Amino acid sequence: MKHVPIFRWVVLLGLVLIGCSVAGYLATPDYPERETVDLTVLHEEPDGTCEVRWTDPYDGAEHTGSYRCDPYRSATLKAPAYEPGTDLGWDVGYVLAEGPHKGDLSSLDEDEDIEASIEATDGLLAVGLLVTIVGLVGGNIRSVSRLYGMSPGVLRRARRLREAAARVAEDHARAEASVREAWAPLHEELVRERLARLPVTRLRTTYRRRLPTKRLTDGGIRSVRDVLEAGAWGVAHAAGVGRHEGERAWAAARQTADLVARDAVVRLDADGTGPRTAALLRALRVLVEAGPGARGAAETGGRLAATLDRKLADAAPAAGWKHMLRAGREERARMPAAVAELRALLAAAEREGLAERFAQASVDLLRGGDHDPEGISARVDFETRPAAYYTLLASVVATARNGPAEPGGGHPGP
Repeated sequence: MKHVPIFRWVVLLGLVLIGCSVAGYLATPDYPERETVDLTVLHEEPDGTCEVRWTDPYDGAEHTGSYRCDPYRSATLKAPAYEPGTDLGWDVGYVLAEGPHKGDLSSLDEDEDIEASIEATDGLLAVGLLVTIVGLVGGNIRSVSRLYGMSPGVLRRARRLREAAARVAEDHARAEASVREAWAPLHEELVRERLARLPVTRLRTTYRRRLPTKRLTDGGIRSVRDVLEAGAWGVAHAAGVGRHEGERAWAAARQTADLVARDAVVRLDADGTGPRTAALLRALRVLVEAGPGARGAAETGGRLAATLDRKLADAAPAAGWKHMLRAGREERARMPAAVAELRALLAAAEREGLAERFAQASVDLLRGGDHDPEGISARVDFETRPAAYYTLLASVVATARNGPAEPGGGHPGP
């Protein structure tokens, strides 16, 4: 995300308002020059509208015209008190002292438009100055913050990206855990069945030293599973041998069981009605529907979350002044490089659209099979693409065993 110069735009807006105020001042006309004259009021209305006569002070000519008298002046200046027996009154007025209308009457009410324009320009100037000051102060604070390496915005974005990355990794791990939980009882049952079919005499090929298999058989321990269930002491008691011999037999059975467990492959029967198979198909379908992109997003998210954790820890003082003041010298020394690396990680994540990939993968992985408790839709989907289910199951199981899954493999086919 690019740096947005917000305070520069604020200063520009303030300067524009100041410029508009100056333009308004220049466009507002000046108050006209006036000179006072005596007015003889020939007729006057209660609201102050008058018909007056006055002598032009510049050419000495006498004129009559309409004027706005002061309705609140003393009653002695109004007719008929001013000149008893007449309808004449008196008031003072103003005539223009310059321009083409020099000598004409001019009322002070005509200045209201000029005053309104001046008030508007004064308001624009005040707002413009305030906005400019805010922009300058804010810009200087941001510049000082950037100078000292504080970048709270970068840390906020990095934390959001870290949360999205960690979430998709957790969602994928949860989906795989569901598969393993559903697979474990089926696998265990399959192993137990195979061990029950393996005669105890097979332990001779597993353990190089001779084992008392004849005594074990005579003692009622006929299969490898019997050895495991009896334990070392049970074997020793049933076969009438010493503890050491019993432990050898049990160790050989344990080794055989490990080999059987590694080779045993759970078959997914779409026609079966067992709840365990239905649970495994539902769990697998979540990952199959999410596709390989979800696994890639989860792996990328896990690595990125771990990297961001380290960089955020080193860049912690850049979160604000309080964090900066609490940090030690070594922490402040590590901060600039960590912030720079966070910026690079965020830029790379934005170019690759990682945040969107993480969000979409999380949505896909959260589409569970709760609405299909019988696993009918999962069974139908499995019938259309069984290889995808077997390949995914092999991969999840291999991950659980801390070993890579063989490509495409290991499943017996549809």
